[in-house]
Parts: sequence; C-alpha cells; structure tokens
Amino acid sequence: MPDIQQMLQQAQQMQQQLMVAQQELADAEVSGNAGGGLVTATVSGAGELKALTIDPKVIDPEDPDTLADLVVAAVRDANTNAQELAQRTMGPLAGGLGGGFQLPGM
Repeated sequence: MPDIQQMLQQAQQMQQQLMVAQQELADAEVSGNAGGGLVTATVSGAGELKALTIDPKVIDPEDPDTLADLVVAAVRDANTNAQELAQRTMGPLAGGLGGGFQLPGM
C-alpha cells in the first residue's frame, strides 16, 4: 500500500500536468469553416473566438441570413474542433485521477 506522502506527491504532479495542459489549450488555435471554406473561424483551445475570415464573394447585401448562417456554422465547427483537441489533451490526464478525485477547475 503506497504511503500518503507518495500519494500527495503524485496528486501534486498530476495537478501541475493539468495546469500545463490547460495553458497549452488556452494558447492553441483551432479553425473551422463553412461553405466550402468561404467562412473560417479560429478559436482558442478553450473556445474563445480569435479570428473570423469571410470571403467577399459570400457577402450579399440582399441575403444577410446566408452569411449569418455560414458564420454560425464556421464557429460551431471551430468549437467542435477545440473540444476534440481538449479531449485529446486533457482526457489522459483526467482519466488518471480515477475514483472521483477531482482537482479544482476540472
């Protein structure tokens, strides 16, 4: 049976790894697009919208709803990609916590 000191040290190491992974996610940028690339959204790994690129040929003053739909779809796609990145990054660390033990912020 491992002693309590070892368990506390392992928990502290895991917390440090989680903090590093969370920072990496915050710094990462992920893109998503819609309309065959006519609209591209870039979000941080944490899901914060960083950039939005709109091809001028999709801008139609007579049809703003299509552009709005494409923007929403591109942001949604980028956020889905960011969630997948977060799962790949945090999943192995969170899985190592086991038994309902959770660190703050998780």
